[in-house]
Amino acid sequence: MAKEKYKGHLAALLAIVIWGTTFISTKILLVDFQPVEILFYRFLIGYVVLLILDPHRAKRESWRKEIAFIAAGFTGVCLYYLLENVALTYTTASNVGVIICVSPFFTAILAYLFVKPREKLRIHFFIGFLVAMTGILLIHAHGAQLQLNPTGDLLAFAAAFVWACYSILAKRIGEFGIPVILATRKIFFYGLLFIVLVLLGLGVPMSWRVPTMRNALNLLYLGIGASALCFVTWNYAVKRLGAMKTSVYIYIVPVITVITSMLILKESATIFSVLGTLFTITGLFLSEYGYTKRPKEKMNESRRIKNGFTK
Repeated sequence: MAKEKYKGHLAALLAIVIWGTTFISTKILLVDFQPVEILFYRFLIGYVVLLILDPHRAKRESWRKEIAFIAAGFTGVCLYYLLENVALTYTTASNVGVIICVSPFFTAILAYLFVKPREKLRIHFFIGFLVAMTGILLIHAHGAQLQLNPTGDLLAFAAAFVWACYSILAKRIGEFGIPVILATRKIFFYGLLFIVLVLLGLGVPMSWRVPTMRNALNLLYLGIGASALCFVTWNYAVKRLGAMKTSVYIYIVPVITVITSMLILKESATIFSVLGTLFTITGLFLSEYGYTKRPKEKMNESRRIKNGFTK
């Protein structure tokens, strides 16, 4: 059991490390592609990769389970990224970066309300949330000033809530006993359907030309790394750790972004980025151990795992 949780933490960390570096690839691709196009191509590549890794045909589940997959594809693959991209057209990247990190708070509330066995929140979680958000604000104080932009900021809050919904759905899907790669591929399938509907509805012209080598490599990085690999590892982590404990890893996305900027873009560290990193990591650890399960619920969960209810 402890070994599986350890793997879950590593899986969540791997996903966050890659997600924290995707801003570079996205920034390069936005020169030649529209945001929705990038979204379509990256998840199409991700779907093909997952199909190669697990070519088994996904059988149709009961309508209740199928609705969970459809909802996960809509929230985690389509709606979250659309809301985030549209928010960036109304407000600053710094505002979006800070607000998205509120997602673990939404996840904790939804997990408490809807996930069984119920996860009992403790004051440490909320202290960790405040400490982490302080660190994130300090990090974003390096290089950009936060400004109030109601439309864009509300869209960013909506994106954070949508990702929390996806995490809860991923937890539910993890209990179906379906291999993670196959389950993630099925989520991608429904997500792509919704993206195509958006493309058709908005009348976005697709760039079918052969991409340059630079664009091709960045699309492959987003498709293989940030989509296929990250969603599989994230879903695996949610399955092993739960939606709440996995979601707090989102706090360190700004930390990864700062480190990447220093290594690749040669940006220098500041007192704000150093203090922000320390605060954020401290908040992460406080939040990780900020809740517990009742003894009876722990026993029930152990029985569920032993009986093969979760895989």
